[in-house]
Amino acid sequence: MNNFEFYNPTRIIFGKDTQKQIGKYVKKYSSNILLHYGKDSIKKNGIYADVILSLKDAGIAYTELSGVQPNPRVSLVRQGIKICKDQKIDFILAVGGGSVIDSAKAIALGIKYNGDVWDLFTRKAASENSVPVGVILTIPAAGSESSPNSVITNEEESMKLAVSYPNLRPVFAILNPAFCFSLPKEQLGYGVCDMMAHIFERYFTQTQFTELTDKLCEGTLRTIINNSSIILKNFNDYNAWAEIMFAGNIAHNGLLGMGRKEDWASHGIEHALSAVYDIPHGAGLSIVFPAWMKYVYKENIPLFVKFALNVWNVNGNLKNSEEIALKGIEETEKFFKSLNLPIRLGELNIEENNIEIMAKKATVFGSLGSFKELNTEDVIAIYKLAL
Repeated sequence: MNNFEFYNPTRIIFGKDTQKQIGKYVKKYSSNILLHYGKDSIKKNGIYADVILSLKDAGIAYTELSGVQPNPRVSLVRQGIKICKDQKIDFILAVGGGSVIDSAKAIALGIKYNGDVWDLFTRKAASENSVPVGVILTIPAAGSESSPNSVITNEEESMKLAVSYPNLRPVFAILNPAFCFSLPKEQLGYGVCDMMAHIFERYFTQTQFTELTDKLCEGTLRTIINNSSIILKNFNDYNAWAEIMFAGNIAHNGLLGMGRKEDWASHGIEHALSAVYDIPHGAGLSIVFPAWMKYVYKENIPLFVKFALNVWNVNGNLKNSEEIALKGIEETEKFFKSLNLPIRLGELNIEENNIEIMAKKATVFGSLGSFKELNTEDVIAIYKLAL
């Protein structure tokens, strides 16, 4: 196990009707905020009305900025920064899923930065200053509600890049599993794949002596697999959604990576894919991750065997370790398919012609990953495995 520090200051407020307390939590930080969200879904399901009532009762002035899209755009982030600077706003309340939260974090960074916020994502500059962000989570998936990361797309350049600063962890996050009942059905698959991918990026490591976090990863994966199957039968099962929502938070709050070297190659490969084709992040990950597994599993077959046995209950009596490892990858693909997720680029009508372009975008800052270090040619090979 490697040396590590763990610090996550995000206050998690979990359960039914917790959104009705939002004014109390915001008031601790500001009385002049930006309310940031996506489209009209929060107005249709009643969340918006609860939030506005609570903010007004607490005497909090708010300016609204809606319109966040999946793969959130830097153009809207720039608009939000201008609004906040002009109106001296010093707190961002994100009501939505990972895209809204990531957009809010980027705005929070940009308020304290004198240049173009995109400079921070292209690594031309760095800034650890930001205004605080609070969250009401409506889609369990990205784990951005307590992570230090923000991922933004520059639509003009077809680039999707990330930053990570400790101060970007939201100061609080409200998680109400009942919000999930009104989600589009496909969001279950996208969200489950996203949170599983966050665990995979930590689980597949070359670091030795990580028994505790191995088991935490495996247990969280089994919880996600089990409860997503329950939700497929009853989409309004509160207890199953509660497990999924909490698992999504645990998957990306940093705990599961403690003491181990993380990988993150597959996320880099997917970011290039969704930057070019603007597909849902979860759909991109369900394609990329099995292909990555097939490309790298020989780097640590015993770990892939453990994954097959402990997560998928693969028959341990198969003729050799490699067969068990490959069976685990196969079960991963089968599970993604059960959630109506794509596992091949061709399912989304993505052909070979842009593979080299995507691979170069994925490796714009150099090689990816640590489980097996990947250069541009490796990434091309993984995309081809996913055809």
